[in-house]
Amino acid sequence: MEHLGSEKRHSPRTCDSYRRDLGRLSVWLNQSDVTQWRDVDSHYLRRYVATLSREGLGGRSIARHLSAIRRFYQFLLREKLVKDNPALDIRAPKAARRLPKAVDVDQVNHLLDTDPDDPLEIRDLCMFELMYSSGLRLSELVGLDLDSVDHRGHEIRVLGKGSKERILPVGRKALAALDVWLPVRSALAGEAEPALFVSRRGNRLSARSVQARLSRWGIAKGADQGLHPHMLRHSFASHMLESSGDLRAVQELLGHADIATTQVYTHLDFQHLARVYDQSHPRARRHQRGSGHSDDQAGG
Repeated sequence: MEHLGSEKRHSPRTCDSYRRDLGRLSVWLNQSDVTQWRDVDSHYLRRYVATLSREGLGGRSIARHLSAIRRFYQFLLREKLVKDNPALDIRAPKAARRLPKAVDVDQVNHLLDTDPDDPLEIRDLCMFELMYSSGLRLSELVGLDLDSVDHRGHEIRVLGKGSKERILPVGRKALAALDVWLPVRSALAGEAEPALFVSRRGNRLSARSVQARLSRWGIAKGADQGLHPHMLRHSFASHMLESSGDLRAVQELLGHADIATTQVYTHLDFQHLARVYDQSHPRARRHQRGSGHSDDQAGG
């Protein structure tokens, strides 16, 4: 603990966390009749990880435990008290990825069906309409320039992760909001400013400002949960998938390289899945086509 606090300059809170985690390991090792740190090998640590998992610890918490153990053994190696670090190749179970909450369609309509006259609120409505219309990441939104929008083609060009460009459709409501925002923007920004969305001072709006404005917008509109940009993107994906069932199309719209990311990022409620299954699967339908007999009656 002295090494962590004085030499590594860790905070007291971090040191306390390491102390608790290592103390928990020490108790478990004593119960397993291991009394010397040098006798601990990867087999013991895998059993320890399994014990933590059975006791209900999640992947993130177990990863923190392993980080403390690895750091401790680095210190023991430096002091020549052990010959190797048994925690180096031990990995925690993958933490379950928590889905962000989606805003339902009625709530989205309540949030966006408004006619502001304040210049910044006109800008905010345009941003939020565009995020929900096209499923934009926050970084993609603030990176938009004036020439990113093709009004005639009802499209926008965005630069996503890995500098990958994609063309996205823009909905009627978002285009209407853009038509209202652009004259207001011209009064705020200089001719040399390329950004589509600008601050009161006329320069490109920051991601943090968008987050703050959306949170404020949600409070003013009486939203029953805190709003943030990722929630609008997730709502777009969820509503598109629920309506179309086309996972590949949603993957393209979101700009995901791997469809597994889309499967985690979006979700269909079970009732919708069950309804599609009942309507589509030949062995699930209650009645055979062209026959008044049920599957049971037909021997299915």
